[in-house]
Amino acid sequence: MGVNDMFGYYLDLALRSFKRHRVLTALMVMALGLGIGASITTLAVLKLLSGDPLPQKSARIFAPEIDPLTAASTTKEDKLFERWGNLMTWTDAMNLLHARKAERQAVMALASSKITTATPGQHPFFSDSVVTTSDFFSMFDASFQYGSGWSAQDDENRAHVVVIAGFLNDKLFGGANSVGRILRVNDHDYRIAGVLKPWAPQPRFYSVNLGGRGYGKGDALFMPLQAAVADKVNTQTVNCFDSGIDADHLETAPCVWVSTWVELANASDAGAYKTFLSNYVAQQIALGRFHHPGVALPDLMGFLAQQRVVPDDARMQTNLAFGFLLICVVNTVGLLLAKCLRRSREIGVRRALGATRGAIFTQFMVESGMVGIAGGVLGLVFAELGLWAIRHQPAEYASLAHLDVSMFIATFVIALIASLVAGLLPAWRACAVAPAPQLKSV
Repeated sequence: MGVNDMFGYYLDLALRSFKRHRVLTALMVMALGLGIGASITTLAVLKLLSGDPLPQKSARIFAPEIDPLTAASTTKEDKLFERWGNLMTWTDAMNLLHARKAERQAVMALASSKITTATPGQHPFFSDSVVTTSDFFSMFDASFQYGSGWSAQDDENRAHVVVIAGFLNDKLFGGANSVGRILRVNDHDYRIAGVLKPWAPQPRFYSVNLGGRGYGKGDALFMPLQAAVADKVNTQTVNCFDSGIDADHLETAPCVWVSTWVELANASDAGAYKTFLSNYVAQQIALGRFHHPGVALPDLMGFLAQQRVVPDDARMQTNLAFGFLLICVVNTVGLLLAKCLRRSREIGVRRALGATRGAIFTQFMVESGMVGIAGGVLGLVFAELGLWAIRHQPAEYASLAHLDVSMFIATFVIALIASLVAGLLPAWRACAVAPAPQLKSV
């Protein structure tokens, strides 16, 4: 008998066994299904929260961090960087931008902008916006449906141009090519230079420490930083380390309120850029502006870890879910052992007719695997129910909670591994059954 024939024979025996012990089989499938469902639900959420928002180049995107606090400050640098990340004063951000020591560099802040159109019957409304510099779009791989971004010269000239997201273009212009049309933003006229294709990195890493949303459909409006500042756009995050601040002149105030990102040609260039950053800080210390030499240059994923983008609660819930799965596996072991004991006579007869211990062991492992596949199917149903419940929670990432192909495959891989592990002890116990005592009791 070939391998395929043997496997078919074991499958047939397993199906017959399931029919004879319907209750035990149903309990095992239910136990595994509950454990798999809980584990996959929490694992899908953890994967969503800890995903790489820019996988094609995240290793080359870095967040320069410096310590601008006063000499009297006793805040440790790691605590400061964890709190402020790559937030900087206007002066430092502009110095690093104009130094152009990286392949690309961008400075940005977030704002809520009032948008007014000439469309009859359309009332003014507020939208999430990013005020940034020209490299933003190429550095973060934001592609265009119409037009393009603005130039570095537009930044310096404080040109009144904007880029809008595709969903805003759909809302304002019905999806038509709106490049060249005028948009009134915060009572100033801006010309639309480009319309983005759908672009919403998850999490929205560039807004993590700027007071923006971490997840969702993305920002609606992108404006040149210097033009927006000249037009007195109010930014969302301002952290000052001195008293008596004039909020109308943040460009010269001792406050951090813009973040800086750089893209290097290779990840190995990070050492050279960090040396440049340290030299810059040393220069500012010599000028009396800075008092602390510490710098940091985490890459994108390191920055997200530093900012604790993944809540500790999500990790704890995942660990608890897998702990629950372990309990379900232990229960399945008990049910399989009970089933094994009930079949001792059958096993004795098979052994007396010539079945080897290996054949008995394989038969029981095939049965365990089939229980695992059935548990995986049921676990998939529970996982979809769990994610459906999460999508109705008031969390900003809730709408993104879905099973992708990798999690679909992981469901069955985990179910199969869990069932095979659960089947090891019962299978070993079954193949150890001595045929003679069982035959005497028949």
